[in-house]
Amino acid sequence: MNRIENAFKNKPIFMPYFPLGYPDLETSIDVIEALAKNGADLIEVGLSFSDPLADGPVIQKATQVALEKGITIKKSLAAVAELRRRGVTIPFILMGYFNPMLAYGLEKFIRDAREAGADGFIIPDLPLEEAGEFQSLVGDMPLIQMLAPTSPNERMELIARTAKGFIYLVSVTGVTGARTEISDGLGGLINRVREHTSVPVCVGFGISTPEQAAQVGALADGVIVGSACVKMIGSSKMPVETAKQFAAEFRSALN
Repeated sequence: MNRIENAFKNKPIFMPYFPLGYPDLETSIDVIEALAKNGADLIEVGLSFSDPLADGPVIQKATQVALEKGITIKKSLAAVAELRRRGVTIPFILMGYFNPMLAYGLEKFIRDAREAGADGFIIPDLPLEEAGEFQSLVGDMPLIQMLAPTSPNERMELIARTAKGFIYLVSVTGVTGARTEISDGLGGLINRVREHTSVPVCVGFGISTPEQAAQVGALADGVIVGSACVKMIGSSKMPVETAKQFAAEFRSALN
């Protein structure tokens, strides 16, 4: 059984996002290890890019800092390999944009990501209609597709029917960022997706507290927390300790 399938034995799963290289490379590796060993079931590992169109101000700022500190795709993949050497066994989904992957060389990027210990990819600016080459190269590693409340029924059905790993359901329209409340229509949206697939449905964008995570976890197979995770850990004087506490609190709320 692959690592992603194994993670979903413990539903709802907790999936934080954190970018490599923020606030610096060594700290980000320690933070991701702390999240993994204190309650995260799967981690969305951020690959920084200068034009992160799906991300709100918190993640934009963090990835900009990472780039200024010299993060690259090559260093990011080496960091994933280092986390595996440290005994981190939960799945890593690499979340990044298509340009840096193209610049690195798609075939080489996918091969090196696999060898480093990555389990799949999220590429917000690579729609399903343009993903043929990437999917042909990636083989059994899933390219996670995103669905939004604005996705037409036909598109929702197409993406859900062909999905692998899990579906990333964007709970709100707009960019990433913490919101004060959960969308009223979320349950109906999840049910619409589930009509077309048996793949787990994970919800992200806007979940900022353990209480919100518990609300979403009662409906979905997994909860994705990005901006709130980056903001709390990034603003802490003890980021690794904060990461441990953050993961434990969210995991506890979902239990």
